[in-house]
Amino acid sequence: MLDRLRRTAEDLGLPFGDRTMTCNSRRAQELGKWAEEKGKGDAFHHAAFHAYFAEGKNIAKMDVLTDLAEAAGLSGQEARRVLEEGRYRAAVDADWNRSRELGVTAVPTFILDGRRLVGAQSYEALVKLLEDNQAARRDGSDTT
Repeated sequence: MLDRLRRTAEDLGLPFGDRTMTCNSRRAQELGKWAEEKGKGDAFHHAAFHAYFAEGKNIAKMDVLTDLAEAAGLSGQEARRVLEEGRYRAAVDADWNRSRELGVTAVPTFILDGRRLVGAQSYEALVKLLEDNQAARRDGSDTT
């Protein structure tokens, strides 16, 4: 699986370092919800992706997560409180429950109108999914 991810990342020009372990991302998911609410979701998710996949950091550790929050322009101290208090635990539980209802067994999974793509996909495959379902672009132009 890691070899496939590494090849896909290379094909897409994404950073992918050597990882020797898989980490529990539950806390990162909770912190991601908080970052999204603060308008820093993209910055946090990019930082977490890079830390985990490119640098091989353990995103289950509190210190790593508070550093990621700070890298995204958020307060590390507040991030620690958010996690210690479990403020977004229920929201992540709801996401997991919805995923089970939809039959999601791997990430990423892209679902559009009942059609799904599982795993890291090429840009072309994602565009095809959108085109096949006649999805409109955010800017209102056609996807073709």
